[in-house]
Amino acid sequence: METKHLAALIKERIAINPQEPALCLKENGQTQCISFREMGQLMDDVARALIMLGLEPGEKAGIFSQNRPEWTLADLGCMYARVVSVPIYATNTAHQAEYILNDAGIKLLFVGDEKQYEKINSVRAATPQLARVVLFDQNIRPAAGDLSWDEFLKLGQSLAPENELKQRQQEASPEDVATLIYTSGTTGEPKGAVLTHANITFQFATLNERFALGPGDRSLCFLPLSHAYERGWSIYILSRGCANYYLKDPKRVIESMAEVKPTAMVSVPRLYEKIYATAKVRIDNQPLKKLIFKRALATGHEYYSRLYSREVIPPRLALRHALADRLVLSKIRDIVGGHKKCFSAGGAPLSREIEEFFLSAGLLVCQGYGVTEAAPMLACNSPSGFRFGSVGRPILGCTIRIAPGGEILAKGLNIMQGYNNKPADTAATITDGWFHTGDIGYLDHEGFLYITGRIKELIITAQGKNIAPLRIETLIGQDHYIEQIALIGDKRPYLTALIVPAFEALADWARQNDITFDSRTELLHDPRIVEFYKNRIATASTELADYEKVKRFTLMEHEFTQEAGELTPTLKIKRHIISERYADRIDAMYAN
Repeated sequence: METKHLAALIKERIAINPQEPALCLKENGQTQCISFREMGQLMDDVARALIMLGLEPGEKAGIFSQNRPEWTLADLGCMYARVVSVPIYATNTAHQAEYILNDAGIKLLFVGDEKQYEKINSVRAATPQLARVVLFDQNIRPAAGDLSWDEFLKLGQSLAPENELKQRQQEASPEDVATLIYTSGTTGEPKGAVLTHANITFQFATLNERFALGPGDRSLCFLPLSHAYERGWSIYILSRGCANYYLKDPKRVIESMAEVKPTAMVSVPRLYEKIYATAKVRIDNQPLKKLIFKRALATGHEYYSRLYSREVIPPRLALRHALADRLVLSKIRDIVGGHKKCFSAGGAPLSREIEEFFLSAGLLVCQGYGVTEAAPMLACNSPSGFRFGSVGRPILGCTIRIAPGGEILAKGLNIMQGYNNKPADTAATITDGWFHTGDIGYLDHEGFLYITGRIKELIITAQGKNIAPLRIETLIGQDHYIEQIALIGDKRPYLTALIVPAFEALADWARQNDITFDSRTELLHDPRIVEFYKNRIATASTELADYEKVKRFTLMEHEFTQEAGELTPTLKIKRHIISERYADRIDAMYAN
């Protein structure tokens, strides 16, 4: 299967669609776009500036920033100069950034805003190899020796290194290392996955086959570009001639979807859960609207199930669907900016109920599966082949098998070269060419992959019962009155849970039931609220074995956040940190 150097792939697209919009950003009500031709010129400037500053092929430049067009320009410019780019999450602490800077040996660092600059300056003395910082934010005055983005680009407008740049591109190979991506991980120290251009472009053949994207399509870039999921996707859609719209503040994603009207995007289940919960809350206490909504969804489900199965749609069903679409279904699509050619979910399971809800509205959410070490794709559903509850079939050229203990193993050209500076971890993770994902799952008779849990996340109770918390958290967490849930129970006699309510929905319910309160704490301690959640958890758990049921729970006043280190960048909970931080509340649930 053909693989390419990413810079060459992007340059090919620039030659085909020079006038098409490539990188777009909406700020202060104005949308500004950089065309593919302009993007190519800026790539050249970045590459030449890196050469002027003495970075050799294979040396490392870091990117410590939130999403913005400059992020991608720096990334592509590094690749064009055959410099290895190393992303650092914008939310990382100074200590976390220091670790990556030193482990990767980063010589030049692109920094997004003042917060990141302050973090870096606080650890400069501990990162002696870091020679220079380039600042994206034009409002920050660089310290002596550092450069603004404009100063950096001006340096790259010199043609002095042009011959050197051409020589580097002639010697470029798909086997060149493109990036080190440090695993965010729910446990342990981050490890830098070494990924080549071939590792990353290997998955593009599958995306080409399963999704028809090209010039005129728009993607909303809101997941962190420091994560392999959004990064790989953003490079791919640019290689197809699509426009990438950048969102600096991920909290504005739903609002931005309505504005940008993306025809494709990747996301995590939390976004879909929020949209579903919002729709449910709006009609929950209005019987007539609820009935119309329910019937419209049933009609939509029947219609789209037949459509995707290539079955004949009876005229009467077509008429019912047209009415349901006008009254209800189109309004659901409007929330996300209309129809989608590719609407993907990854990073965690999405419940079947929510999958079917979106399908009923004409929005097929294609769940996929990947890990940083696989650049990141291993499997994905598509409009031409999907199963609810599964993460799809393996990507082309990638083999997946299930080990005797249920662990998912993968082999293919997308698998990383290893972990940076960690030969023992590499040897333990890749054996005989098979990458051990650490996830548990199974393949059905049609080759669709299902994820059931993660080995390191397994809860083993005091009675020796093995419990995969992810499935239970997904089941209970789809409730539109629940924002987040963290199951606890390892080495304990029974399961408990820390639950963050969906406060807006809960406050509405409380007012409708004449429950008065002055604070979240007062609301959550009301016995009627506790009983309300007890009943909802019990209803959601009817199909679970007794040992899988939550016996006690605590309602939390505040959300778990990335900033507090309680969530990964893809919004998965860090159970070990939550368990330590809220040990007193957890212990109280096991008292007596």
